[in-house]
Amino acid sequence: MRKLVRATLEEHMQVVAKMAALEADIVSAGEVCADALLHGYRIYLCGNGGSAADAQHIAAELIGRFVSDRRSLPAIALTTDTSALTAIGNDYGYDEVFSRQVDGLCRAGDVLIAISTSGNSNNVLKAVDAAHAAGASVIGLSGKSGGALDGKCEVSLIVPSDVTARIQEMHIVIGHLLCALIEEQLDLSAE
Repeated sequence: MRKLVRATLEEHMQVVAKMAALEADIVSAGEVCADALLHGYRIYLCGNGGSAADAQHIAAELIGRFVSDRRSLPAIALTTDTSALTAIGNDYGYDEVFSRQVDGLCRAGDVLIAISTSGNSNNVLKAVDAAHAAGASVIGLSGKSGGALDGKCEVSLIVPSDVTARIQEMHIVIGHLLCALIEEQLDLSAE
């Protein structure tokens, strides 16, 4: 058991060490999000499974607070409305569950944070296409090779790992960094 724990922690730390290569892109993503929020736009997030949980987690940090006691920020996880998800899935198919919501909600100036560990989730890719059609910016969080998501984003954050668990761990680190960068930008704009 201890070997498993040690090996997992070592693998995690190796991926963390490689994350420094994404520093400039993470800052860029934070600037895109902060700029949108400062100009009255919204952040939407989507993903499947663990990525859905990450989408909800990041949205909650922005709606509530991350560290700073500041105003609530408009962030919506497209994974939370079970009536919309099941109706869209039933009527249009699962590949449309996020894009249909983006069609109805997203506008030019908004940001979609699209999360897919492989970068190849069809419903996430369709949401990205819908966001672009609306004039929104897209930030992609993926891993492995970045998949099809990599070529569709203004900022693509590809975790340097092929292990889904390590990718998901880094996605929440990136999510927390984005929240911290947003709060810092909001604090600077208030001065």
